[in-house]
Amino acid sequence: MGARWADIRAAAVAADGAGFDGLWTWDHLRDPDGDPAGVPECLTILAALAEVTKRVTLGPLALNVANRHPGLLANMAATIQQVSGGRFILGLGAGGNKKTPYAREQEALGLAVEPDAVRAQRVVEAAQVVRRLWSGDSTSFTGAHYRLDRPEGYLHADPAPPIVIGGFGPRMAGIAGKYGDGFNTRARHPRLAELAQIAREENKAAGRDPGSFSLSVFAGFAPAWLRADAENRAALERVGVDRVILLVEPPYDPSQIRAAGRLLAG
Repeated sequence: MGARWADIRAAAVAADGAGFDGLWTWDHLRDPDGDPAGVPECLTILAALAEVTKRVTLGPLALNVANRHPGLLANMAATIQQVSGGRFILGLGAGGNKKTPYAREQEALGLAVEPDAVRAQRVVEAAQVVRRLWSGDSTSFTGAHYRLDRPEGYLHADPAPPIVIGGFGPRMAGIAGKYGDGFNTRARHPRLAELAQIAREENKAAGRDPGSFSLSVFAGFAPAWLRADAENRAALERVGVDRVILLVEPPYDPSQIRAAGRLLAG
């Protein structure tokens, strides 16, 4: 929120060199607190970061499917996959409901903020649409919200990026397991173990490869998540968490990021 490109670039380069695994961006259209600097568009930023970094994975945490038609999103994601040399991860989410401060960013543009069940179904269909277009599937698709009419000639994603679906309850955990390659939620979620189990069971029931399904969480940027011997880390490992995403607010301090990398490395 309110970050400038030059600062994002400096922080990303520092993280790339400090040993972190990946970089993630918001998908918001405005700052609910009214910062006049605004919020840079996340996929544009990720494409730029693909050029200034060398090894980190790149992804949105998580894209609000209401902001882009999944056909357009499939093309954008496949393009970033090319630019990054295969380092892209597609994070998908249902967006905030009417009770969140983020609803206003859609309402101001005339975009409906739909009920939870409807927004969740949009995530399901978006995942299906992007996979079809990435693979070159030219058959038609008709869903409740999106359709494809004999699509041909769309950009393939090679390899197809993993799809990580974010959420906070059993419904989204189940959708992630059935239609995604991973699930993301809060590190301190009181039902983390339950949500992880739901996601994995749905993944297995769908005949997916359980060995490739990932569980990631997000938390604040603090030493408690960086030290290998920290109890916070141990608790996440017991649940089977594969990745911890640490949220950093601008203004960014590259020296702090490099110091955190040294702490992470032990």
